[in-house]
Amino acid sequence: MVDVTINGQARKFDGDPSMPLLWFIRDELGLTGTKFGCGIAACGACTVHVNGEAVRSCGIVMSDIAGKQVTTIEGLDAKGEHPVQVAWRQLGVPQCGYCQAGQIMQAAAFLKTNKSPNDEQIVEAMSGNLCRCGCYQRIQAAVRAAAKGA
Repeated sequence: MVDVTINGQARKFDGDPSMPLLWFIRDELGLTGTKFGCGIAACGACTVHVNGEAVRSCGIVMSDIAGKQVTTIEGLDAKGEHPVQVAWRQLGVPQCGYCQAGQIMQAAAFLKTNKSPNDEQIVEAMSGNLCRCGCYQRIQAAVRAAAKGA
């Protein structure tokens, strides 16, 4: 049995402890904002926060999250008013939108540790999150705007 807190709610998991967190979030809890991208923790589409740090949910198994706090895009801000989400909307960042939840979760975790990043730091922090539409300039602009309070 794995006890974990997801978006502030205590949850129990009694399945295969080697199952990736991504499938528990999507299939067991129905929180489909977290996307499946590559399945090898290389694209960032499945990024969530585990104890406040950005983690690829396809690359971490249920046994590794016992007792931890997990936040998905649905739990980042109940009304979608986190500064990163506001900046994303104001700058019209998404094109297809598939990678955006992971991008936002990565940016939110990054801005918790660096409240006034320069462009190079933003590029470095976001480099593990891929966008097939190539919205990188708007993503970087949104991270800058969020750092300033959007």
